[in-house]
Amino acid sequence: TTGPLGQGLANAVGMALAEKMLAAHFNREGHPIVDHFTYAFAGDGCLMEGVSHEVCALAGTWNLNKLIVFWDDNKISIDGNVSDWFTDDTAKRFEAYHWHVIRNVNGHDSEAIKEAIVEARQSDRPTLICCNTAIGFGSPNKAKTASSHGSPLGAEEIVLTRQQLNWPYAPFEIPKEIYEAYDAKKKGDVFEKEWEVRFVAYREAYPDLALELLRRSARQLTANWEKLCQEVIEKTLKNTDKMATRKASQVILNNLGPALPELLGGSADLTESNLTEWKGAHSFTEKNQDGRYIHYGVREFGMSAIMNGMSLHGGFIPYGGTFLVFYTYAANAVRMAAIMKQRVIFVYSHDSIGLGEDGPTHQPVEQLTALRAVPNLSVWRPCDLVETAVAWISGIERKEGPMALILSRQAVPVQTHTTAQVEQIKRGGYVIFDCENAPDRIIIATGSEVGLAIEAAKQLNQRGKRVRVVSMPSIDVFERQDEAYRKAVLPPTVKKRVAVEAGSRLPWYRWVGDEGVVIGLDRYGDSAPAEQVFAECGLTIDHIMQVVESLN
Repeated sequence: TTGPLGQGLANAVGMALAEKMLAAHFNREGHPIVDHFTYAFAGDGCLMEGVSHEVCALAGTWNLNKLIVFWDDNKISIDGNVSDWFTDDTAKRFEAYHWHVIRNVNGHDSEAIKEAIVEARQSDRPTLICCNTAIGFGSPNKAKTASSHGSPLGAEEIVLTRQQLNWPYAPFEIPKEIYEAYDAKKKGDVFEKEWEVRFVAYREAYPDLALELLRRSARQLTANWEKLCQEVIEKTLKNTDKMATRKASQVILNNLGPALPELLGGSADLTESNLTEWKGAHSFTEKNQDGRYIHYGVREFGMSAIMNGMSLHGGFIPYGGTFLVFYTYAANAVRMAAIMKQRVIFVYSHDSIGLGEDGPTHQPVEQLTALRAVPNLSVWRPCDLVETAVAWISGIERKEGPMALILSRQAVPVQTHTTAQVEQIKRGGYVIFDCENAPDRIIIATGSEVGLAIEAAKQLNQRGKRVRVVSMPSIDVFERQDEAYRKAVLPPTVKKRVAVEAGSRLPWYRWVGDEGVVIGLDRYGDSAPAEQVFAECGLTIDHIMQVVESLN
């Protein structure tokens, strides 16, 4: 679905970009195996939405010449004639984006539209076809009015409209000649057979490329995927370096990216901060169309909606990065990815007050909770390199929807993981540290707070307490586990529970119960070094110990 206004246009840009990149990778001289146009219909409202500026500017920069947009210029939106709120010179606006613009096309004249399409297909730039139309065309009293936008014409006006259009047919009756004219199946069958003939020749000339194209079109991972994942996990288990999870993410990408051609990265002007580009990815530009990394500029919403379009097109598993606090700029595109069940990976670094001196405007608090509230969005906040590897693998393998990967700016300690624990990470929550006997207290933590929780538990156990630490990198994945597993990790008999996370407390009350406590944030942060801000907010080993000990 195109969803709210503007996003269909953004999706179209993503589809046209996917076509261009796949063509650059797969096409060979005499074998234009990837070769199609992308058509989009946009109204005044679509072009008012800010995301239209973000994506159309990029379409011009990228010279997406196979993108053709029809602008339904009827000068009406829900509130009435747009003359009081939409007076842009839209044609000049798109020319400024380096688009080819075809002005003053009669939107009710099929021959005029056909001529415009023929012209557009010859352009070396994306094209905007400006179609002058009358909303409610044919209605004698409601044409060119807002009342025909979203309201029924009414019985009397329907009679008058039928008379004006000379339309004698019964409701829902489609004349045979019109039905046949709109039926594109026969023509489509011809095109499909022609393409199949071309593909046979292509497969004979370039068998490896043909197999890769078929695999990627079927959204299947590489044949050695499982072996690759095992090797990556084994490497991470040997790591002893303390690192931020954003750096851990880059380490994983350096291993997965070169081996997975469909993995397509990007960032909204924060590459060096998100660490989303792997070695050898090469940036996509007009001169390097086979690049595998996209610089979207400061366009979080546009980036996210374009990635949705690329996923819908097929041939790519797109991911894009920004700071977690900027998620709210792009929230509706993330929602659309979840609704449409698209395999898109949203990477959000600088995930807490731990980013430090930038202060409360850039320190996320409520964003993580908002992400977890999105149905069918899998959210992961790993605590170290191993959990980050599992999260990436989970997101790439997930075909039924998108993933949000939440990463720290600051370095986090390396945790020890057994082989069994690595398997349990895949289940969203697991016992990362345990006491000798049955626990009487449990600390649940995620991300950068897992290390604090483990240190607190170690000291408490030395004092004679029996404290277990549960790392829960993905609440939604843990929720989907069978009851027996969930009870094994969080025994119902253990009521003394503390959840620790540098974000909103809301998600955790379910897991700590009525007798538990949540250590989190109910205010925005401060501009200060990370350790100082953590201390001010009670996210310290000493404070965690005090809270756990206070449980009776």
